[in-house]
Amino acid sequence: MLELKNITFRVNDDGVERGIIHNLSLPIPNGKLVVITGPNGGGKSTLARLIAGIEKPAAGQILWNGTDITEWSVTDRAKAGIAFAFQQPVRFKGLQVFDLLRLASGKQLRMAEACEYLARVGLCARDYIDREVNASLSGGELKRIEIATVLARNAELTIFDEPEAGIDLWSFQNLIEVFREMRETVKDRSILIISHQERILNIADQLVVLKDGRLSASGAKDEILPELIGTASAVPDCRKNSQGKGGDAEC
Repeated sequence: MLELKNITFRVNDDGVERGIIHNLSLPIPNGKLVVITGPNGGGKSTLARLIAGIEKPAAGQILWNGTDITEWSVTDRAKAGIAFAFQQPVRFKGLQVFDLLRLASGKQLRMAEACEYLARVGLCARDYIDREVNASLSGGELKRIEIATVLARNAELTIFDEPEAGIDLWSFQNLIEVFREMRETVKDRSILIISHQERILNIADQLVVLKDGRLSASGAKDEILPELIGTASAVPDCRKNSQGKGGDAEC
Protein backbone atom coordinates (compact mmCIF):
# COMPACT_ATOMS: atom_id res chain seq x y z
CA MET A 1 0.00 0.00 0.00
CA LEU A 2 1.16 3.51 -0.82
CA GLU A 3 0.46 6.31 1.60
CA LEU A 4 1.20 10.02 1.20
CA LYS A 5 1.38 12.00 4.44
CA ASN A 6 1.25 15.80 4.47
CA ILE A 7 3.13 16.12 1.17
CA THR A 8 4.21 19.62 0.14
CA PHE A 9 6.10 20.51 -3.04
CA ARG A 10 7.38 23.90 -4.19
CA VAL A 11 9.25 25.27 -7.19
CA ASN A 12 11.41 28.35 -7.54
CA ASP A 13 10.42 30.65 -10.42
CA ASP A 14 13.02 33.39 -10.90
CA GLY A 15 13.66 33.64 -7.19
CA VAL A 16 9.97 33.42 -6.23
CA GLU A 17 8.91 30.25 -4.44
CA ARG A 18 5.58 28.85 -5.60
CA GLY A 19 3.63 26.01 -4.00
CA ILE A 20 2.43 23.18 -6.28
CA ILE A 21 1.28 20.56 -3.73
CA HIS A 22 -0.02 21.73 -0.36
CA ASN A 23 -0.01 19.44 2.70
CA LEU A 24 -1.64 16.56 0.80
CA SER A 25 -2.40 13.23 2.45
CA LEU A 26 -3.69 10.30 0.40
CA PRO A 27 -3.74 6.49 0.65
CA ILE A 28 -3.52 4.35 -2.50
CA PRO A 29 -4.86 0.90 -1.52
CA ASN A 30 -3.69 -2.41 -2.91
CA GLY A 31 -5.59 -4.06 -5.74
CA LYS A 32 -7.37 -0.92 -6.97
CA LEU A 33 -7.41 1.18 -10.13
CA VAL A 34 -7.21 4.77 -8.92
CA VAL A 35 -7.53 7.75 -11.28
CA ILE A 36 -6.31 11.21 -10.29
CA THR A 37 -8.07 13.99 -12.16
CA GLY A 38 -8.92 17.67 -11.85
CA PRO A 39 -8.31 21.03 -13.54
CA ASN A 40 -5.15 21.70 -15.51
CA GLY A 41 -2.32 22.98 -13.33
CA GLY A 42 -3.74 21.28 -10.26
CA GLY A 43 -0.59 19.28 -9.51
CA LYS A 44 -1.59 15.87 -10.87
CA SER A 45 1.54 15.08 -12.90
CA THR A 46 3.73 16.57 -10.18
CA LEU A 47 2.16 14.19 -7.69
CA ALA A 48 2.86 11.24 -10.00
CA ARG A 49 6.53 12.28 -10.26
CA LEU A 50 6.75 12.60 -6.49
CA ILE A 51 5.44 9.06 -6.05
CA ALA A 52 7.87 7.73 -8.67
CA GLY A 53 10.81 9.54 -7.05
CA ILE A 54 11.52 11.86 -9.99
CA GLU A 55 10.80 14.81 -7.68
CA LYS A 56 11.32 15.06 -3.91
CA PRO A 57 8.81 16.75 -1.58
CA ALA A 58 9.71 19.82 0.47
CA ALA A 59 7.86 18.29 3.40
CA GLY A 60 5.90 15.17 4.30
CA GLN A 61 6.39 11.42 3.94
CA ILE A 62 5.83 8.78 1.28
CA LEU A 63 5.26 5.33 2.74
CA TRP A 64 5.40 2.11 0.71
CA ASN A 65 4.09 -0.97 2.50
CA GLY A 66 4.88 0.76 5.78
CA THR A 67 8.44 1.80 4.84
CA ASP A 68 9.40 5.46 4.49
CA ILE A 69 10.70 5.85 0.91
CA THR A 70 10.63 9.66 0.79
CA GLU A 71 14.35 9.89 0.06
CA TRP A 72 14.58 6.80 -2.14
CA SER A 73 15.76 7.17 -5.74
CA VAL A 74 13.72 6.23 -8.80
CA THR A 75 15.83 3.07 -9.14
CA ASP A 76 15.26 2.01 -5.53
CA ARG A 77 11.52 2.52 -5.88
CA ALA A 78 11.47 0.54 -9.12
CA LYS A 79 13.26 -2.34 -7.40
CA ALA A 80 10.67 -2.16 -4.61
CA GLY A 81 7.82 -2.59 -7.10
CA ILE A 82 6.82 0.91 -8.28
CA ALA A 83 6.72 1.41 -12.07
CA PHE A 84 6.22 4.70 -13.93
CA ALA A 85 5.01 5.21 -17.51
CA PHE A 86 5.92 8.64 -18.87
CA GLN A 87 3.46 10.93 -20.64
CA GLN A 88 5.99 11.08 -23.49
CA PRO A 89 7.74 7.68 -23.79
CA VAL A 90 11.54 7.64 -23.95
CA ARG A 91 13.33 6.55 -27.15
CA PHE A 92 16.35 4.24 -26.98
CA LYS A 93 18.52 4.35 -30.09
CA GLY A 94 20.19 1.00 -30.73
CA LEU A 95 17.86 -0.92 -28.39
CA GLN A 96 15.38 -3.34 -29.93
CA VAL A 97 11.82 -3.80 -28.70
CA PHE A 98 12.53 -7.38 -27.64
CA ASP A 99 15.52 -6.26 -25.55
CA LEU A 100 13.43 -3.54 -23.91
CA LEU A 101 10.71 -6.03 -22.97
CA ARG A 102 13.30 -8.45 -21.60
CA LEU A 103 14.89 -5.72 -19.49
CA ALA A 104 11.47 -4.68 -18.18
CA SER A 105 10.54 -8.23 -17.21
CA GLY A 106 13.79 -8.75 -15.28
CA LYS A 107 14.11 -12.32 -16.54
CA GLN A 108 15.14 -14.36 -19.57
CA LEU A 109 11.99 -13.56 -21.46
CA ARG A 110 11.06 -15.99 -24.23
CA MET A 111 10.26 -14.60 -27.66
CA ALA A 112 6.72 -16.00 -27.46
CA GLU A 113 6.11 -14.15 -24.18
CA ALA A 114 7.41 -10.90 -25.64
CA CYS A 115 5.15 -11.30 -28.66
CA GLU A 116 2.17 -11.88 -26.37
CA TYR A 117 2.80 -8.57 -24.56
CA LEU A 118 2.91 -6.74 -27.89
CA ALA A 119 -0.28 -8.44 -29.05
CA ARG A 120 -2.07 -7.34 -25.87
CA VAL A 121 -1.45 -3.70 -26.79
CA GLY A 122 -2.57 -4.18 -30.38
CA LEU A 123 0.79 -4.47 -32.15
CA CYS A 124 1.69 -7.17 -34.66
CA ALA A 125 4.66 -8.83 -32.99
CA ARG A 126 6.53 -9.77 -36.16
CA ASP A 127 6.45 -6.13 -37.30
CA TYR A 128 7.83 -4.73 -34.05
CA ILE A 129 9.81 -7.29 -32.09
CA ASP A 130 13.09 -6.46 -33.91
CA ARG A 131 12.46 -2.73 -34.36
CA GLU A 132 14.67 -0.19 -32.63
CA VAL A 133 12.95 1.98 -30.02
CA ASN A 134 13.90 5.18 -31.83
CA ALA A 135 12.52 8.07 -33.85
CA SER A 136 11.24 5.75 -36.59
CA LEU A 137 8.33 4.85 -34.30
CA SER A 138 5.31 7.12 -34.00
CA GLY A 139 4.11 8.50 -30.69
CA GLY A 140 1.24 6.00 -30.59
CA GLU A 141 3.57 3.09 -31.33
CA LEU A 142 5.97 4.18 -28.60
CA LYS A 143 3.12 4.55 -26.15
CA ARG A 144 1.87 1.02 -26.81
CA ILE A 145 5.38 -0.43 -26.60
CA GLU A 146 5.88 1.32 -23.26
CA ILE A 147 2.61 -0.15 -21.97
CA ALA A 148 3.78 -3.58 -23.15
CA THR A 149 6.92 -3.10 -21.02
CA VAL A 150 4.67 -2.20 -18.07
CA LEU A 151 2.77 -5.47 -18.56
CA ALA A 152 6.07 -7.35 -18.68
CA ARG A 153 7.26 -5.54 -15.55
CA ASN A 154 4.21 -6.69 -13.54
CA ALA A 155 4.93 -4.14 -10.83
CA GLU A 156 3.04 -3.96 -7.55
CA LEU A 157 2.09 -0.34 -8.33
CA THR A 158 2.09 1.12 -11.85
CA ILE A 159 1.71 4.86 -12.46
CA PHE A 160 0.51 6.16 -15.83
CA ASP A 161 0.87 9.91 -16.42
CA GLU A 162 -1.82 10.95 -18.96
CA PRO A 163 -1.45 7.77 -21.04
CA GLU A 164 -3.93 9.06 -23.64
CA ALA A 165 -1.73 12.02 -24.62
CA GLY A 166 -0.66 12.06 -28.25
CA ILE A 167 -2.27 8.81 -29.40
CA ASP A 168 -4.91 8.16 -32.05
CA LEU A 169 -8.47 7.03 -31.39
CA TRP A 170 -7.80 3.35 -32.19
CA SER A 171 -4.83 3.27 -29.83
CA PHE A 172 -6.88 4.98 -27.14
CA GLN A 173 -9.71 2.46 -27.40
CA ASN A 174 -7.17 -0.35 -27.19
CA LEU A 175 -5.57 1.37 -24.21
CA ILE A 176 -8.88 1.33 -22.34
CA GLU A 177 -9.16 -2.41 -22.92
CA VAL A 178 -5.62 -2.94 -21.61
CA PHE A 179 -6.43 -1.01 -18.43
CA ARG A 180 -9.69 -2.90 -18.02
CA GLU A 181 -7.87 -6.22 -18.42
CA MET A 182 -5.20 -5.18 -15.91
CA ARG A 183 -7.90 -4.16 -13.44
CA GLU A 184 -9.80 -7.44 -13.79
CA THR A 185 -6.93 -9.93 -13.92
CA VAL A 186 -4.29 -8.54 -11.55
CA LYS A 187 -6.13 -8.44 -8.26
CA ASP A 188 -3.15 -7.87 -5.96
CA ARG A 189 -1.62 -5.02 -7.99
CA SER A 190 -2.50 -1.33 -7.98
CA ILE A 191 -2.83 1.01 -10.96
CA LEU A 192 -2.65 4.79 -10.62
CA ILE A 193 -3.61 6.85 -13.68
CA ILE A 194 -3.41 10.61 -14.19
CA SER A 195 -6.18 11.46 -16.66
CA HIS A 196 -9.00 13.79 -17.71
CA GLN A 197 -10.61 11.27 -20.04
CA GLU A 198 -14.14 10.30 -19.04
CA ARG A 199 -13.72 6.77 -20.42
CA ILE A 200 -10.72 6.22 -18.16
CA LEU A 201 -12.57 7.71 -15.19
CA ASN A 202 -15.39 5.24 -15.88
CA ILE A 203 -13.20 2.16 -15.35
CA ALA A 204 -11.73 3.40 -12.05
CA ASP A 205 -12.44 1.90 -8.67
CA GLN A 206 -11.62 5.17 -6.95
CA LEU A 207 -11.31 8.78 -8.11
CA VAL A 208 -9.11 11.46 -6.61
CA VAL A 209 -9.67 15.11 -7.56
CA LEU A 210 -6.84 17.63 -7.18
CA LYS A 211 -7.44 21.36 -7.43
CA ASP A 212 -4.73 23.98 -6.88
CA GLY A 213 -2.47 21.34 -5.35
CA ARG A 214 -5.01 20.31 -2.74
CA LEU A 215 -7.27 17.31 -2.35
CA SER A 216 -10.71 18.42 -3.55
CA ALA A 217 -12.46 15.03 -3.41
CA SER A 218 -11.64 11.35 -3.02
CA GLY A 219 -13.81 8.27 -2.99
CA ALA A 220 -15.52 5.53 -4.96
CA LYS A 221 -16.13 6.26 -8.64
CA ASP A 222 -19.92 6.06 -8.27
CA GLU A 223 -19.79 8.77 -5.60
CA ILE A 224 -17.37 11.18 -7.28
CA LEU A 225 -17.95 10.81 -11.04
CA PRO A 226 -21.55 12.15 -11.28
CA GLU A 227 -20.47 15.44 -9.73
CA LEU A 228 -17.39 15.63 -11.97
CA ILE A 229 -19.37 15.08 -15.15
CA GLY A 230 -21.49 18.08 -14.28
CA THR A 231 -18.48 20.30 -13.54
CA ALA A 232 -16.92 21.51 -16.79
CA SER A 233 -13.87 23.00 -15.03
CA ALA A 234 -13.02 19.70 -13.33
CA VAL A 235 -12.99 17.42 -16.34
CA PRO A 236 -12.34 19.07 -19.73
CA ASP A 237 -14.38 17.68 -22.60
CA CYS A 238 -11.84 15.69 -24.61
CA ARG A 239 -14.41 14.02 -26.84
CA LYS A 240 -13.57 16.57 -29.54
CA ASN A 241 -10.44 14.42 -30.10
CA SER A 242 -12.47 11.39 -31.11
CA GLN A 243 -11.81 11.75 -34.82
CA GLY A 244 -8.56 9.78 -34.66
CA LYS A 245 -6.24 12.75 -35.15
CA GLY A 246 -4.26 12.22 -31.95
CA GLY A 247 -4.91 13.19 -28.36
CA ASP A 248 -4.47 16.55 -26.75
CA ALA A 249 -1.63 16.64 -24.25
CA GLU A 250 -3.90 18.56 -21.87
CA CYS A 251 -6.69 15.96 -21.98
